Amino acid sequence: MAIGTEAVAWVFPGQGSQAVGMGKELAARYPEVAHLYAEADTALGFSLSRLCWEGPDELLTRTDHAQPAILVTSLAHLAMLRQNYPEVTGNQPLFVAGHSLGEYTALVAAGALAFADAVKLVYRRGQLMNEAGKGNSGMVAVIGGDDALLERLCAESGAEMANYNSPGQTAISGTKAALASFTELAKSNGIKKVIPLPVSAAFHSSLMRPMAEELSKAIAQVEWTTAQIPVISNVTGKAITEAQAIRADLTLQTYSPVRWVESVRTMAAGGATRFVEIGPGKVLSGLIKRIEKEVELVNSDDILK
Repeated sequence: MAIGTEAVAWVFPGQGSQAVGMGKELAARYPEVAHLYAEADTALGFSLSRLCWEGPDELLTRTDHAQPAILVTSLAHLAMLRQNYPEVTGNQPLFVAGHSLGEYTALVAAGALAFADAVKLVYRRGQLMNEAGKGNSGMVAVIGGDDALLERLCAESGAEMANYNSPGQTAISGTKAALASFTELAKSNGIKKVIPLPVSAAFHSSLMRPMAEELSKAIAQVEWTTAQIPVISNVTGKAITEAQAIRADLTLQTYSPVRWVESVRTMAAGGATRFVEIGPGKVLSGLIKRIEKEVELVNSDDILK
């Protein structure tokens, strides 16, 4: 499976990819993986590893636990792929990217953020997201409808576009009233599937601005360096490398839509022909397949199991 390094992109999943037991077998087989989880436990002051490996599911799924758990597990997958399957990953990819939370994982992989700092930062991000969820807001997934139609329905209902995930698959955020109005408008415009999502707040919307202000303080306290690999921004769908741009991007990311379709197209247009999804689950592989049909898709879960 040899391929030129310059043709590879690494992509990292976001929240929702967690599953009890993730990383357990890898940690038992590889001391390096066990060490990563131990380092995360020390950074957080509690046993994240036990939550990953034993659950219970309701605690692992909690936003402040799920985010560092997915980050650590994804980086464990990356370490084992690079050690044992370099022909799959290449030594250095052309791009790295992550979906929402996954952008933090990508920044660690690109050398812009230290592992322990990332673990603590996404834990704080999760805490703030939990606190933001105490209001009367949420999200829905929409299957069908083009972007122009959905954007018009958002403008009419007061809802907001949250995730441009793939053609025909979008997430919408807003107050409960705005989402109810959006759902009615969507049905009257021939969209048959509007599915409430099990999240606590209207993530990636303007309702998250107060939370973003607090997160920006935590971001400012962390040491950032220039990324050694171009990182594709969720906010713009374009590459960033400079520390100042990264800090600003992560604050904006909190209340801006995730432009995953544009991100994938940027990487493909930039020469990426193999996308390696690194972390638990296969969500991103499914989305990428619908965005760029000609690229090769590789999933770490398939390789490492």
